[in-house]
Amino acid sequence: MRATNMKKAILKTRLLAPMVAVALLLTATAFAAAPGIKATSFALTAQAAYVSQPDGQMIYSWGYGCAQAPGASAFVPQTTTAPFCNTMQVPGPTLIVTEGVPVSVALTNNLPVGAGNTSILFPGFTVNATGGVQGLLTQEAAPNTTVTYTFTPTSPGTRAYYSGTQSDLQVEMGMYGAIIVLPKTIPTACTTGLAAANVTVEGNFGETDFRLAPAAYNSPKACYDREYLFQFSEIDPNIHTQALAQINAIAACKAASTPICPNLDVPTEPYHPAYFMINGRSMPDDMDPNYSPQYPHQPYNGNPHMHPGEQVLLRIIGQGRWQHPFHEHGNHVRILGRDGNLIQSATDANSLAGPLLFTTTTTPGLAMDGIFYWTGRGLNWDPYGHNPNSTDPVAKLSCIPDANGYNTGVAAQSQINYYEWCADHNKPVQVAPFGDVAGGGPVTLPDANILTNGAWYGGSPYLGPNATQRATGCSSDPYANPKTTCGGTGSTPPSGTIANPPGSEAGFAFMWHSHNEREITTNNIFPGGMMMMMLVDSREFQIDESN
Repeated sequence: MRATNMKKAILKTRLLAPMVAVALLLTATAFAAAPGIKATSFALTAQAAYVSQPDGQMIYSWGYGCAQAPGASAFVPQTTTAPFCNTMQVPGPTLIVTEGVPVSVALTNNLPVGAGNTSILFPGFTVNATGGVQGLLTQEAAPNTTVTYTFTPTSPGTRAYYSGTQSDLQVEMGMYGAIIVLPKTIPTACTTGLAAANVTVEGNFGETDFRLAPAAYNSPKACYDREYLFQFSEIDPNIHTQALAQINAIAACKAASTPICPNLDVPTEPYHPAYFMINGRSMPDDMDPNYSPQYPHQPYNGNPHMHPGEQVLLRIIGQGRWQHPFHEHGNHVRILGRDGNLIQSATDANSLAGPLLFTTTTTPGLAMDGIFYWTGRGLNWDPYGHNPNSTDPVAKLSCIPDANGYNTGVAAQSQINYYEWCADHNKPVQVAPFGDVAGGGPVTLPDANILTNGAWYGGSPYLGPNATQRATGCSSDPYANPKTTCGGTGSTPPSGTIANPPGSEAGFAFMWHSHNEREITTNNIFPGGMMMMMLVDSREFQIDESN
C-alpha cells in the first residue's frame, strides 16, 4: 500500500472507531444547552493558540477569550463541573446580555506583534468605541493595547460578532463568536398553559430547566423548552500554516533588530478548506461535553438532546466564508427571526411568517433562530410500546388527545407518554404475524439479526427502556410473534445493543449533518466535519445539560 493510502486508511480507522460510541451516547448523560457568559461588562483578549482536529492535527489559530476569568455565577446555564474561559478559544465566548441593558466589551490585543491590529464588529448594534486607533470599519486595538466598545441591545435574538480588521484573514483564523440577547419582557403566554407545561413535566421527572429564558423574542409565538447554539465555520490549513510562518519570520526579524521587517501578507485565495466545524469542533469531537479538558481552546459542543413534544430553539450562525446547507433529520425547522429581527406577518402582527426549512443554510455572517420538535406523529405506530393486553401498568397508559391530537392533559404530565400522538396509541409495529404490510401492520421490517448487527441502532422501533417487552410480551400475548416463547420479544429483539442493555435508557438517534458531502469529512476522510447526532428520549431518561 502506498504511504499516502496507508495514512488515509489509518485515519479512517481512527475516525470510524469513535462512531461506535454513538450507541453509548444513548446511555450516557448528554451535555448541551447554550453555554456562555452572562454579564453587562466583558473583558476579552485576542490571542494565538492551537485548536485540535479529529485527525490529530493541531491548527495554529487566533481567537477571542477572557482577559480575566468571570465569576462562577456569570457562566450560564449553571454548571455542576468547572466551566472555563481560556485566554483564547474558538468560537469566542458566547456573550449573553439582556435587551435594553447597556453592554461594554473591552478588547486587549495580545496577538503576536506581527499580526498587527485587531478589533470586533457587532453588527445590528449602534456601537461607540473608546481608545485604540481608527480602522477601516471600527476602532482597532494595536498590539498590547485595549479598545472598549459600548452598545445597548435594542431587540432580542441571536447575532454574530467577529473581527473588523483584515477580516478575510482574522475571521478565518478563528476570531468570531456569538451574542445572545434575551428579551426584556417575557410574554405571559410563555409562562402559563401548554407553553409552560414542559417545564412542569421535566420537573416531574427530576430534570432541571436550563433555558436562558422562556422565550426567544417578545412574542407569545416564540416560546421554547430547550435550546442549542450552533456556529458553523471552516478552516483552510494552508492559510493558517502561512500565517504562522510569517509571524515567526517577523518575530525573528524584530529580534535581530533588522531596520526593516516585512508586514504580514497572507493570501486567502484560492480558498480550499479541509476542516468543517460546528462550535469550533468537528465530528466526533463535537459530541463530547462542553468544557472538556481535552479541548482547552474549543469549549463548546454540538449535541442536541430532547424529549418528544419539546419546542427546541436552534440558534444558528454562519461564521465562516462558505454557505453550509445543514439538514436536521426528524423534522423541518420553523424560522422565528434572522439577525435579531422577528419575522412577522405583514397583515397580522400577532402571526409569524418565517419559512419552514428543510436545510438551515448558514449564510456567512447571518444568524437565525428557529424551532424544531419531534413527536412521533406520522410514524403510524405507537413508539412507546403500549399494549392493552400486557400485565405491565406502563403498557396500559391512556392517551387522551387535546385539540391538536396530543396527550397533554394534566394527568399526562406525570406519564412517560406526555405529548404522544394519540392516533397511533396502542398501534404496535408487531401485529401478527410479523407486523408487515401484508399482515395489516404499518411497515415491513428487515430481518432482526441484520437490524441489530453492530452498535449503530437501538434494535427496537420503540422508545425507552423495556418498551419492546411491553409491546410484544410473550407467546400468550396476541401482539407477540407466535414463534417466540413466553418472555420473548416478538420479531424484534429488546431495545438496546451491547452498549444499550434493554433495561437502561434507549432512544432514537437522528443524524444532523451538512448536505454538502465534502463537509461531512475531516481532511477528506469520512466521517467527520459538520455532523452530529440528535437524540430523542422517552421521559424516563433525565437529560442533564448542566455542563
